[in-house]
Amino acid sequence: MKIIKLNAIDSTNSFLKEMALDSALENFTVVVTNTQLKGRGQQGSKWVSDSFKNLMFSVFIKFEDLKITQQRYLNFAISLAIFDALIEEKIPNIAIKWPNDIMSGNKKIAGILVENNLKGAKINTTIIGIGLNVNQTAFPDALKKVSSLKIENGRDFNLEVLLKNIISKLKMNIETLNSKEFKTLETDYLKVLYKKNIPTMFKNSKDVLFMGIIRGISNDGKLQVELEDEILQEFGIKEISFL
Repeated sequence: MKIIKLNAIDSTNSFLKEMALDSALENFTVVVTNTQLKGRGQQGSKWVSDSFKNLMFSVFIKFEDLKITQQRYLNFAISLAIFDALIEEKIPNIAIKWPNDIMSGNKKIAGILVENNLKGAKINTTIIGIGLNVNQTAFPDALKKVSSLKIENGRDFNLEVLLKNIISKLKMNIETLNSKEFKTLETDYLKVLYKKNIPTMFKNSKDVLFMGIIRGISNDGKLQVELEDEILQEFGIKEISFL
């Protein structure tokens, strides 16, 4: 594992992408920064973070035989690595919000951005961007549903120790993925899925509110929600949001 430490960068994912174009990267090359000027999240959202207080890093991984149709298991492996590391740190009420946000109670503490490079029907390489709120205790008013490890646990955390533990767990989960132990990853993910089997209010892409119950994840990674009359409907990432 090679860790590249930067003081400030626009985006750790973009930096790793450029490196991958110019050279053959070692598997599990990590880029971590103290300050991210243009951090990105899912669906083009911004990741806002105070300097020197949080973990902002990206990881490069190369695969030999991971099909595009198995993408959901990659998501499971990544989010479970962070989940397991935070459980060890005794962060309360940790859950994974579909597809891969990490929650403490009803507040988000980590976001994940996965960008794959495809070769035919397979995922050749992936760059995983992770933003984890660690020692920051004040957030903009617009971010009302956001928290940090320090807020939830009450103590300061060593960023370097936390980073190495997450990477260690990510390596183990990728080994599980490469060994085709998909059922193990899926079972573990569904056990800790946010709001699973709990009546929850959602909003669809047309801003229509509805009540449903999360039952699982489909073969193509969509969220399976049980509606009225026990109808099971599947939603993509841009088709549904939690209220």
